[in-house]
Amino acid sequence: MEEKEEIEKIKCALFKAKNESIEKIAKFINETKNIKQKSRLAERLMKEAKELLSCQQFNERRLECQICQKISELRRKTADLIIKPR
Repeated sequence: MEEKEEIEKIKCALFKAKNESIEKIAKFINETKNIKQKSRLAERLMKEAKELLSCQQFNERRLECQICQKISELRRKTADLIIKPR
């Protein structure tokens, strides 16, 4: 299943709000050529992903929580890859 299809399954208001922000940050990361700007944006992406990973409402039995955690972890790793070379 593709990430977009998985994201559509998540009805959580917190995820929806954070995901909108994360998608904007990711778009800017992809568009900018400036390495320092990419790193700053990646740090924001990392912060947003970590907030979802530490969600107080996480329930390991809920499929949407599992999907959220999986996607958030992938985004955290992506941000880390951008930040590390600095």
